Amino acid sequence: MTSTEELASDKGVLAVDAREEGKMIPAKPVLGLRANLPQFALLVLVNAFVGGMVGIERSILPALAQSEFHLAERTAILSFIAVFGITKAGANYFAGRLGDRWGRKPILVLGWLIASPVPFLLMWAPTWSWIIVANLFLGVSQGLTWSTAVIMKIDLAGPRNRGLAMGLNEFAGYFAVAVAAWATAYIAARHGLRPEPFYLGVLFAFCGLMLSLFAVRETHGHARHEATMVAAGPGRLTPGEIFRKTSWQNRDLSSVTQAGLVNNLNDGLAWGLFPLIFAAAGLGLDKIGVLAGLYPAVWGVSQLLTGSLSDRVGRKWLIAGGMWVQAVGIAVIAVERTYGGFAVGAILLGIGTAMVYPTLLAAIGDVAHPSWRASAVGVYRLWRDLGYALGALVAGVVADLFGLSPAALVIAALTFASGVIVAVRMTETHRPVHKEKA
Repeated sequence: MTSTEELASDKGVLAVDAREEGKMIPAKPVLGLRANLPQFALLVLVNAFVGGMVGIERSILPALAQSEFHLAERTAILSFIAVFGITKAGANYFAGRLGDRWGRKPILVLGWLIASPVPFLLMWAPTWSWIIVANLFLGVSQGLTWSTAVIMKIDLAGPRNRGLAMGLNEFAGYFAVAVAAWATAYIAARHGLRPEPFYLGVLFAFCGLMLSLFAVRETHGHARHEATMVAAGPGRLTPGEIFRKTSWQNRDLSSVTQAGLVNNLNDGLAWGLFPLIFAAAGLGLDKIGVLAGLYPAVWGVSQLLTGSLSDRVGRKWLIAGGMWVQAVGIAVIAVERTYGGFAVGAILLGIGTAMVYPTLLAAIGDVAHPSWRASAVGVYRLWRDLGYALGALVAGVVADLFGLSPAALVIAALTFASGVIVAVRMTETHRPVHKEKA
């Protein structure tokens, strides 16, 4: 290995070749986790702070809606999730497009700037409308920051370890969701619902912004380099063409997209209605906090295994099987009335989601050409996070009409049907790569 290659392999950035007449000539980026480990690890940490920002709402906002703002209808309580989902979905789409046009880092920094007011709005909101506004800001910031962190890790990892890269990314984000959900419930049980639990959000926003601004490096050059290493794509695609391919024209991309939408549909149920189901069974805030954190904790940790597993066994059956395991977990929570039963359902839901979540992102990376991959990720995440809004609407309406358990069973049925669509329509997208250095 030449000195230039060693430098590139060690740093994963544009190396320098000084061999030609003493000139400093930029070398090409090197793809792979090992070559880009410092930046990749930094982006994992940044995504943990992204997850922490949404985790501060996870266990206590439904209780806040009932106790401080006196909301009784489930549809009204879930309105904050609907607003979050719609705004995050739109931000996901533009994060992909703008990331292809302007680069990744500016979008990441912008997302953190938009996140900055969120904890203060949650702390001091005098009416529920202020909570809705906070979730509008939170949705936009989550779309920009999480989408960009995903895209940057795909850029750095290259095709060989894409599943592992997504597993590490989603582990960091959702394990942080779990820790923040447990921590805010713990603080709320001892100091009240406001303002103390939301101090964590101030810390998360500050750390995420500082790291993104001063430590994260641009990765768009890695995607451009990968584009030169693979077969030519279908030429320059317009945003409309990318949207249609990802949404319905391409069998694999559209199968992934609908599964992502349904996955977040049931995650919206877990966020908004599960705390109410647990409270209706007589559980206190401490136990509700543990259960609210258990599902994303299992989800987060398990992705360390499932992301890498998809690189070895493929994407399709992990996705289909994961949707079916999720459906079983939701059904268990719907019919159980004990703390232990709820815990079993939460664990099953976490395992199923871990099978699905990083694998969906890896499959998008498999199919989309590097020249338009960030935009395809944006379209996928647009539809996926609209699932939050759809889940809040469906679960809220069914819960108001028929009760909490029937609402959960409806979502379980939709989740199972989504797995059937993947099994029937999707082909295997992963093609093992043997020559590229990890």
